[in-house]
This record gives sequence, structure tokens and C-alpha cells, in this order.
Amino acid sequence: MPRRASRTTLYIEILHAFFRKAFPLTALHTLFQRAQSPLTKVPGPWYSKWTSLVLTYHWLRGKRAQYVQHLHEEYGRVVRVSPGKVDFSSISGAKRIHSFNRPFLKTSMYDVFRAGNGTNTMFSTQNLDYHARHRRLLSAPISEASLKNVEHIVQARVDLAIEKIGLDMKRYGAADVMKWWIFFSTDVIGELTFGDSFRMLEQGKINQYARDLHEIAGNVGIRIAFPRLIKLASYLPLPLFSRVYASSQRMGFYAEESVLRYERMIAAEPNNPKTTLFTKLFNASEEKMSRPEIIANSQSYITAGSDTTAHSLTYLTWAVCRDDAIKAKLARELETLPDGYRDEDLKSLPYLNQVIQETLRLYAAAPALLPRKIPPSGCEIDGYWMPGGTEVQTQAYSMHRDSQVYLEPERFNPSRWESPSKEMKDAWMPFGGGARICLGLHLAQMELRMATAKFFRSFPNAKVSTLDGFNDDDMEQVIFFLTFPKKKRCLIQASEGC
Repeated sequence: MPRRASRTTLYIEILHAFFRKAFPLTALHTLFQRAQSPLTKVPGPWYSKWTSLVLTYHWLRGKRAQYVQHLHEEYGRVVRVSPGKVDFSSISGAKRIHSFNRPFLKTSMYDVFRAGNGTNTMFSTQNLDYHARHRRLLSAPISEASLKNVEHIVQARVDLAIEKIGLDMKRYGAADVMKWWIFFSTDVIGELTFGDSFRMLEQGKINQYARDLHEIAGNVGIRIAFPRLIKLASYLPLPLFSRVYASSQRMGFYAEESVLRYERMIAAEPNNPKTTLFTKLFNASEEKMSRPEIIANSQSYITAGSDTTAHSLTYLTWAVCRDDAIKAKLARELETLPDGYRDEDLKSLPYLNQVIQETLRLYAAAPALLPRKIPPSGCEIDGYWMPGGTEVQTQAYSMHRDSQVYLEPERFNPSRWESPSKEMKDAWMPFGGGARICLGLHLAQMELRMATAKFFRSFPNAKVSTLDGFNDDDMEQVIFFLTFPKKKRCLIQASEGC
């Protein structure tokens, strides 16, 4: 025993000596590599060559997108934001990074978007074949043409949302439209995906499910910043990380329960099942997904189809209500709609669609980084050589604030879209770009059109409320991967005297 103990002690001392010497050597090697990297030619602050700590600091504050935009304003459209990451805000750079023909692969960051059961989704996967197969299976039911068949579902949920908002305005003097828009979008995606609404609008209260939806945007930021600690939180009690992990697991449970509910619905009426966005996946005569894949994509639909649209609607409502001229112009156009108007009628309203386009420019739901990995052979983008393995990224937040493309970029001005330039249209990417563009963009735009039209036809004189101390500071954008208002509320009253 003494001999074994002494041998163990000797091993520990050898390992200690090795690491004591190896760590400095590793650090020196890393610093040498960074000093010799072709990325040293890319503009950026001096510290971006050596460390990512500053970038991480702004990420944890929910201000990374704003920080990167500040760097673009100082250094130009190509900027090195950390030792191995370069952000592009040029149209040419975005087209190269998000190319249809030669797409760069997504980075490991997207692993955090896997479902609670650990299965990849169409959004999270880095495998191009996997993505192509899933997109083929999921795209047809959510196409612009197919959505005409479910328009009545969206309209029914819009009507109920506006009714609930009106009741709150009468009872309390103002309504938190963000709450109701989250309930609305969640109910829509629930019914379209699983054949039955989550009944959030009927309940009208913040339950555990609503709280989990409310926290998605912030939780995603923590999951991206600390992926290993999130995994560790499944074994150890780490308060913040355990809470985020538990929320993610519950979202997976909600998805599985919803799939089970739809399977029971099919079993009850096998010859005439209610058509949903997932119906063909349960059809034995069609190419199918595995059950874990169905559940994983269900969870992805719930999370991507709820708070994203809700936050865009929240910012649209707030921005229009702050400007009497914009509000009056929109209300006048909406008065021209016929009784029993349809979404097709809304598509033909120029100013309504300009308002939506401008909202998605300034307040895109996912305005932050979309990182991709340079292939091993490397490539040139905008005149700079990107070595293999470099993370290159775009962010809509910067693409949409280029003062050479958009005059007065921080001003909410829907009329800028009356005669947009080619550069304006090319720089506009609220739904991403290339082959990985958001699958749900047509549904999101339908919801935005129908909800905006119904709201401002019902409340043409709506104003931003000051009840409970609500002010513009409450609406400051916090951006991790998704954006949300700092205070997670938006109080609107029906009119001046309400």
C-alpha cells in the first residue's frame, strides 16, 4: 500500500509539472497563432485580436448586437469582433455567407437549439442533407398558397385577441398588448401544428407555460453563452442554469404532449383527421419523420412561432401608436377595406405592408448573429482572406442600420418603402437568408397583417399609455439571439382620454 500510494503521489506530481509547463506553452502558441493569422488584416479594435471577453461581456448584457453595430460604425462593413470571428454588414458579404449554391455550414452554436430530447431540428442541424429532407417534408403545408386554407383559424384568434385587449382597456385603462400578442401567436401555432389551440387567449393568464414562453428569448442567450453549464445543471443544483435547463425540458414536454393529443385525434377519426402543418408526417403512405424528429420539430415550431411574431407585433403596435401621422395614415387606408375582408385584401394595402416591412427592419424578431463556419480550404469575402474554421456572421441589426442604404436608419419611417432601392431590398433580411431562410415567414407575415389591421380598425386612436410608469425606456431592445422589450410589457390605451 505505501508503495502504491507513493507511486500515485509521483504521478500527480508529474502531471502537475506537465500542466504547469504546458499551459504557458499553449498560451504562447495561441498568442503566436493569433498574431500571425490572416485575420490581423481585418479592421477592428486591438483587443479583438487577442480576446473575446469584451464580446462576451456585451452578450451577457443583451447588448451584443448594439456593440457590433458600434464597431461597424467605427471600422466599416467588415469587422473582427473576436480572435476567430468576423462580422459582415455588407450585402456582398451576406450573399456570400448565406449562398444558396455554396452555403457555409452552421456553427456549433446552433446545438443549443436542439429539442429537449436531444434530437436535431431543421433549424439546429448543421447537416445539409438532413436540413434539405426536413425542409422538403415541412415546407408545403406552411407555404403561402397552403396557408389560405387556415386563414380562418388565424382570423378567429385575431378576433379573440382584440376582444381581450379591448376588455383590458375598459377595465384597467390600458392593455399589455405584448401579453395578448404572445397568447395570440401561441394559440395560432398550436392549432395549426397540432389541430387544437393551447387556449391561452381563453385563459388570459400567465401560467407556467406562458412564463416559459415569456422567458425563451432570455434563456436562449444563457444557453448559447454557457452550453456546458446548462448540461451540468441537469446533474447539479446551479440555480440560474438549472432554471433554464428545466424550462427547456418543459418545452419538450409540451411538444410531446401536443403530439400525443394529435395522435389521439387521428385515432378517433382515422378517415378524416383534422389537417395540420404536421398531418403528412403521420401518413403512412408519405415519407415520414421518426417520432423523436416530429417531437423535436414540434418544439421548434412552438418556440419559433410564438414569441417571435408576438414581439414584432408588440413593437409595431408601440411604434405606430407613438406617431400620430403614421397612425392616421394607416387608419385611413384600413377604412377602405370591404366588409368580410380577407388576407388577400390586406396584401394589396401598400401602407399596411410598408408599416410591417419597416417594423421588421428596425425591430426584427431575430436581429442578432447568424454564424457560419468557413470551410477548411478557406475563402475570400469582401477582399479579406478567411482561413478555414473562421466563424463569419451577419446580423440583421446592422444590415438594417446601414446609413448608406437607409436614410436616417434609426427613424421609424414606413414611407421609405414606397419606392425602395435594390440595395434596401437586398439588405433587408429579418428572416435570415439563403437556403436556411425562416420556413415560417409567410405565416408570420399573415399574422402581422391580420392582427395589425384588426387592431387599428378597432382602436384607430390608440395611444401609448403612461400607466404604472410605463415609458419608452421599457421598450429598449434586449437582444441575445432574439429581441424583446427590456421590461417585457407594452401598455396601450384606446384613446387620449382612456
